[in-house]
Amino acid sequence: MTKGRLHSIETFGAVDGPGIRTVFFLQGCPARCQYCHNPDSWLADGGRDVEIDEIVARARRGIPYYGDDGGVTFSGGEPLVQGQFLLDAIEALKASGIGSIIDTSGTYLDEYSEAAIAASDMLLLDIKHVDPEQFEILTGRDQSTLIALIEIINRLEKPVWVRQVILPGYNDTPEYIESLNEFMTRIRTIDKVELLGYHNMAESKYEKLGLKYRLAGMKPMSAERLKELNKGIKYERK
Repeated sequence: MTKGRLHSIETFGAVDGPGIRTVFFLQGCPARCQYCHNPDSWLADGGRDVEIDEIVARARRGIPYYGDDGGVTFSGGEPLVQGQFLLDAIEALKASGIGSIIDTSGTYLDEYSEAAIAASDMLLLDIKHVDPEQFEILTGRDQSTLIALIEIINRLEKPVWVRQVILPGYNDTPEYIESLNEFMTRIRTIDKVELLGYHNMAESKYEKLGLKYRLAGMKPMSAERLKELNKGIKYERK
């Protein structure tokens, strides 16, 4: 049976997809996003070994609370890095009557990715940045992977919640929101768009890991400003 690497588990998650969810944060990520709040999930050999049976057993504990909308979310790290394990876990959960969501940064694809996406119920897709150059500066990865992922989403007609982190003085302008609106016309199956305000709560993690926090000094995003920017979001499922 396929083994994976697990960073952590969150129970009763209410912000990682619809309903109440058990969130499995898988280990390993190729991106180095400047505002990442889980830098300890980057290395593929971090975390601990986990088997499919444990994933299913932990997820089943939440069945009384999932209702019609809840289930499991695989986050990270970047869950698609562990494509075979992710696919096997989603299929095992489905056999137990539990649905799964993949929370992806659009920074990694391999030969298992499309099958895992096809088996999932929906995706949470973090856009990072609409401009290819800024995308690479922000994540250390080429935006072409995100574009290829969007092509898979459209081909599979997979429902998507789009997420965009908003950073003060960086992309917190009406002009950026308009460019985001334009970018999102590439995705035909958007059900929801979430603007997420930047916070610096992970800064201490970087210090403990001996890593430089490149956004040191940036203040958290204003909730009032975020609410105002949300008014400019436009999308239509096609």
